[in-house]
Amino acid sequence: MSFITTRFIRNFFAFAISKSASRFAGFIMTDQTAHSDNSHDLYAVRLQKLESLCEEGRNPFAANCLQRHTSAQAIKLYEEGAADDAQPKVYVAGRIVVFRLMGKASFIKIQDRDGQIQAYVTRDELPEGEYNTYFKKLDLGDIIGVEGRLFKTKTGEITVRAESYTLVSKSLRPLPEKWAGLTDDDKIYRQRYLDLIVNEESRERFRKRSKIIQEMRTYLWERDFTEVETPMLQAVAGGAAARPFITHSNALDCDFYMRIALELYLKRLLVAGQDRVFEIGRVFRNEGLSRRHNPEFTMLELYQAYTDFRGMMELTQGLIQHVAKTVIGSLEIARPDGTLIHLDGEWREAKYKDLILETTGDVDWFSHSREDKLEKARALGIEVDGGLEDYEITNNVFEKLIEPTLIQPTFVTHIPRELCPLAKITQDDATTIDVFELCINGQEIAPAYSEQNDPIIQRKMFEEQVGDEQQNMDTDFLTALEHGMPPAGGMGLGIDRLIILLTGAESIRDTILFPSLKPLKNES
Repeated sequence: MSFITTRFIRNFFAFAISKSASRFAGFIMTDQTAHSDNSHDLYAVRLQKLESLCEEGRNPFAANCLQRHTSAQAIKLYEEGAADDAQPKVYVAGRIVVFRLMGKASFIKIQDRDGQIQAYVTRDELPEGEYNTYFKKLDLGDIIGVEGRLFKTKTGEITVRAESYTLVSKSLRPLPEKWAGLTDDDKIYRQRYLDLIVNEESRERFRKRSKIIQEMRTYLWERDFTEVETPMLQAVAGGAAARPFITHSNALDCDFYMRIALELYLKRLLVAGQDRVFEIGRVFRNEGLSRRHNPEFTMLELYQAYTDFRGMMELTQGLIQHVAKTVIGSLEIARPDGTLIHLDGEWREAKYKDLILETTGDVDWFSHSREDKLEKARALGIEVDGGLEDYEITNNVFEKLIEPTLIQPTFVTHIPRELCPLAKITQDDATTIDVFELCINGQEIAPAYSEQNDPIIQRKMFEEQVGDEQQNMDTDFLTALEHGMPPAGGMGLGIDRLIILLTGAESIRDTILFPSLKPLKNES
């Protein structure tokens, strides 16, 4: 540490403590990051420890620490049957999460990305005075490095017998004493770093998230798909019926939209001759929040030339089964209520219209007027806006009465053409399109289409859209289609919803590291 830095820290903390450490800590902790009523005092104590370390020339924030082994790697190195002095020497580093002080010796546990490992630290192994003067004054949450040989305790736990240690980073704020200290969902999501420190379930869920995305890529790469990147800022908000976020480019002096879908640029690549493309990326929709919705979420979209929506059925089922087998290790997924979702075997296929007729018990449903459907939907217990279009009333029945019951994998096919202007019209029923919506666990996981490649029909379908479903006309996309796009199947998969399914998460917020939250007043 430089002389200037040391002098600055000394002067700063001398000033702070001279004005009363507790008052100073209280000033620092006026925001909502405090964890308990006594956290101000604990913060002040740790500030004093930091000042003492700096005054004695010890660096509480190291520039580097050579972590030669993770906890798992170190434990794996232990040699059963070998004498203690023949065991390998390891250097591990991590955060202190357990500290059992016992006079001349202590047991600590440090946590790193792989898990935890125990270390045994004694007064006699460390330099004279080090144990009592410095080591015993470490705090839970401090990050340290420990070097020493492995041994096994009487209880059978593989442990590092510390020959030396290094304080890598001093923790000034106390950690929650236990998981019960973070039961407030708002704090869990705002302070995800604390959630991940103290909650193994959360750490494991996000490890699985990373692995799931990795395996998706592997599955598609092995089938000759090319991963691409398309613009997040788009001149036209197309590819879905959703309210976009709007921003402004100073350089170009025009507004742009945060993309609401990946679709239209990926289809341009089909025109370009890229027959198999996919993208995994963020999508933004300026709409509501719920257990299944976040304004910013992650989508996989893929497009394959010379196939259709039935080809997408095979691909989608194979992709989800591959991910479940490789990451979760099973094709049976247990819901929180104990119900098993079976991802093996043949998946059910059901037509949208048949599900509507079965649920309403009205064989003439699609012949009724809009007013009759409105009345009948309300009789079924559905709150329906009186201004909805005919097909929107029917879709309310599907979303509120049918979709939540589709726990086992179900391909819902041939949906009304008004719901999507980008798919092929069904040849034997001009009121529907060649589409499936894959529903599992009571929610839509992945829609897929036989993609519309006729530019004349595509333009007409855009023009026919009404109400909230209307999208801006992307004339450049239509121009691309006029150059010729091969027949193709396309599929979009909500990665966050798939992770809810595979990990048993209760909410989409539990699958996103930093979900969208209203800022606190003092965060602005």
